[in-house]
Amino acid sequence: MFRKLTLLLFLVTGTTSCQKREAASNPGTTSVAAAASGPVRVVYIPKNTGNPYFNGVVAGLEKGCKELGAEFFTTGPANPDATSQIPFIKDQVQRGVNVICISPNSSDALNQVFDDARTRGIKVVTVNTDLVGNESHRDAAVYPCDFDTLGASQIELLGSLIHYEGRFAILSSTTDAPDQNYWIQGMKEALKNSKYTRMELVDIVYGDDKPQKSRTEAEGLLTKYPDLRAILAPTSVGIEQAAKAVEAAGVYPGGANARGRGVVVTGLGTPNQLRRYIKDNIITAVALWSPPDEGYVSAYVAVGLATDKITAQTGNSFDVPGFGRRGFGKNNLVIAGPPLIFTKDNIDQYNF
Repeated sequence: MFRKLTLLLFLVTGTTSCQKREAASNPGTTSVAAAASGPVRVVYIPKNTGNPYFNGVVAGLEKGCKELGAEFFTTGPANPDATSQIPFIKDQVQRGVNVICISPNSSDALNQVFDDARTRGIKVVTVNTDLVGNESHRDAAVYPCDFDTLGASQIELLGSLIHYEGRFAILSSTTDAPDQNYWIQGMKEALKNSKYTRMELVDIVYGDDKPQKSRTEAEGLLTKYPDLRAILAPTSVGIEQAAKAVEAAGVYPGGANARGRGVVVTGLGTPNQLRRYIKDNIITAVALWSPPDEGYVSAYVAVGLATDKITAQTGNSFDVPGFGRRGFGKNNLVIAGPPLIFTKDNIDQYNF
């Protein structure tokens, strides 16, 4: 059952000194809040600045760090290129942070700089995106939900919206994005199921998580495939721009220029970002998880590792207030919670 959650997003304006609050622990687990001591310094480096998705992650990290008495701040590159985060990582290493939380733009381009940071005792926690195939170069990872099933769940959501029939395209972020590539591979595997034999993936395009490029790619799909039934965009920038493209062209379901039943847009995006499109029937349903929840759990992982009160090892568990027990799975991966589906009926219940 999906948990109703409303969190107030607020801006991080610099290095914030936070207060410590005790949290209850369950038997057999570690209470990070009770164990944290000293000013642990946590930095979060998103894929790129200006992406509304990461505002929620920042809010959750800041909230968790405040509870744990840690200092938190965020910095990052303007563009989500494979190597754009390297100078920011090196700078934070020189500044002597205790934990680098990062949503990496590449699964292997950052390996050496992560190794250099860890030799200095800095913990590296990947958030939302992991170093798939290179997990040994970081200490732990936090996913917002189970990414092993996310690609398949996206295909099922799309199928339910187009009656399991029609041609569709994927609008992704960058060609190097490990999370996007992992989900897309899961989508391709899911399409082998006989349930989806009447659905055809005709193209995959990349908007680089840049609004204008994503919009251009979406418009290009509409032109290239006159019989296109849907655009599936598993990225918050891409889905918004796809919605704008079908709205401007009037080809959304019920639109003035809709061909047949119209072009469906779905994928992954935040409710605040997509609220108008859902209420105006441009988008019927969209999925995501709670970025603030993901950030909050990441804070407890980060501070716990920095204070040696948590050991990242498969089978180990720890407490997170309001979430209960969370544990380390394969490759020291922590799952924050289940995904959410936003529709016109429930979108006003969420604020992130």
